[in-house]
Amino acid sequence: MGGGGFSMEPENLLLDRYVLNSTRKSNPTVCFLPTASGDSEGYIDRFYTAFSTLPCRPRHLSLSEHSSDLLEFVKECDVIYVGGGNTRNMLATWRLFKLDSMLYEAWKNGVILCGLSAGAICWFEQGHTDSDGDLSAMDCLGFLSGSCTPHYDGEAERRPSFHTLIQQRQLSPGYAVDDGAALHFIDDDLAYVVSSRPTAQAYYVSTEGDAIVERPLDTQFLGQARCRTSRST
Repeated sequence: MGGGGFSMEPENLLLDRYVLNSTRKSNPTVCFLPTASGDSEGYIDRFYTAFSTLPCRPRHLSLSEHSSDLLEFVKECDVIYVGGGNTRNMLATWRLFKLDSMLYEAWKNGVILCGLSAGAICWFEQGHTDSDGDLSAMDCLGFLSGSCTPHYDGEAERRPSFHTLIQQRQLSPGYAVDDGAALHFIDDDLAYVVSSRPTAQAYYVSTEGDAIVERPLDTQFLGQARCRTSRST
């Protein structure tokens, strides 16, 4: 998710419902990872406020407090939902606890990995981040190929910075995601692009020669999908 979900749109949980529906389970276990926010208590509270209204079993993992077997904890989850914040600090903490390798194994075993902002870019080879202040490129987990930037329509400097870094080959070609839009990968292939806002969209950004090519991706507004489903039942 480029942005959105419970933390940015508490009255619009279309993306969060989409994640739950993707598990194909009636009452999935959803674990919130607030590492990027420094395990913010307010962020955790907002997660429970939202997900307690949805058909799931919400839980969270604060690495600063967790003392039990992390691997078993992760294996018990159907969804790992990663919050926004400082991507660089988050990945350093995950690697300290070896959580990065646990998440990779969970993904390969069918656990859905998702998140917004830091929780979106972390899965790619490279992320476009302001973790160090100014927007820059950073190496991420590499579960998915290419690069990714969130908040594409929500922050004025995102688009020009992403274009420049790709042109300078500091970032590989990749995905730009508006607030309210989400990329749905199955294994490592992009299967769908969905949105919780009618105008939210995602793009694939690359180069031809020295020129930037920004290709809009077909995006399904989930509000329309929900209306069609309601009329057909």
